[in-house]
Amino acid sequence: MDTGIVIVGASLAGAKAAEALRAEGYQGPVTLVGDESERPYERPPLSKGYLLGKEEKEKVYVHPADWYERHGVTLRLGTAATGVDPAGHTVTLEGGERLPFSKLLLATGSAPRTLPVPGGDGDFVRTLRRIGDSEGLRAVFRPGARVVVVGAGWIGLEAAAAARTAGAEVTVLEAAELPLLRVLGREAAQVFADLHRAHGVDLRLGVEVAELRADGVRLGDGGTVPADVLLVGVGISPNTALAENAGLTVDDGVRTDQHLATSHPDVFAAGDVANAFHPLFGRPIRVEHWANALNQPAVAAASMLGKSAVYDRVPYFFTDQYDLGMEYTGHAEPGGYDRVVFRGDVAGREFIAFWLSGGKVLAGMNVNVWDVTDPIRELVRSGRPVDPERLADPAVPLAEL
Repeated sequence: MDTGIVIVGASLAGAKAAEALRAEGYQGPVTLVGDESERPYERPPLSKGYLLGKEEKEKVYVHPADWYERHGVTLRLGTAATGVDPAGHTVTLEGGERLPFSKLLLATGSAPRTLPVPGGDGDFVRTLRRIGDSEGLRAVFRPGARVVVVGAGWIGLEAAAAARTAGAEVTVLEAAELPLLRVLGREAAQVFADLHRAHGVDLRLGVEVAELRADGVRLGDGGTVPADVLLVGVGISPNTALAENAGLTVDDGVRTDQHLATSHPDVFAAGDVANAFHPLFGRPIRVEHWANALNQPAVAAASMLGKSAVYDRVPYFFTDQYDLGMEYTGHAEPGGYDRVVFRGDVAGREFIAFWLSGGKVLAGMNVNVWDVTDPIRELVRSGRPVDPERLADPAVPLAEL
């Protein structure tokens, strides 16, 4: 007997999975469980348009408020799942209630990491992961406010750009030699260092944070950086506790096959938490970006319904900072490439960067150059060697490489 499908994680991934199940014709019970009181929303605006005050709150939500009732999806918001019993096919909620399931989707996402220093878990430390975080930061990003951001990753830099745009005095502290160094490598990372300094950010690189305090940061060299607002953005960790306690295979996320099935045939995973085998790369990869949360659920839904579906989309993400817009297509791991080729005006921040290994394009990043993601995606997917000189020549159409 079909006891229904339970989705743990009322996120973009969870909401899109519910939508996909109904689109696939599934008519059984669908229950969406989330520990937040807000209905499912998208996270990119939280560090971009919504944080800047350019987007209304209603634009952040995945579906209109009445969508769930109209489509027979039960929302259990403000309720955390505390346990999963794959063998018994039940999910336990806080308070002890048990929900039966025939199939289960884990879309539990990720949580911000804390700094392992004194004060790292202080209540004065802000993070940017939930809608309330974004609203709280927007309220304090004002002219003259001293904002200190620890961590020059995507979230940290986007928040720094928003704070600076609002007129705040912004200091960014980063342990590495350059922002985004591990993600982009030295050549492309320098672009973002130059960008923020050009907009008046005090970008301090190669610094050690020794202590976080309500009034600022103490550095490893004994110096201090005063702060009215202290934001920590040092990455996120997948929320795997439910999966681990349920005995599922966990390795940098919940391990799944290319169909997004976990080590238990009736349990699936999607979004930030899924470390999914990718046929194109021949290994599991976990991508912490919006496109995965948007697109994986359709494959998970089809797979849960017994249909043949494979997730093999080329990874994609984007950022907006000041007057710089960027899209990144592909997957290039640190140390996994041997060359970076630039096409266009790097100094003017209007270019495409390509990461190559053995002459093959692993990834491409277009900065203020538009309508090129499709040919970049085709270069990555094809795996064919390219001539670096032609790749660097803007006169050569990407489709002809």
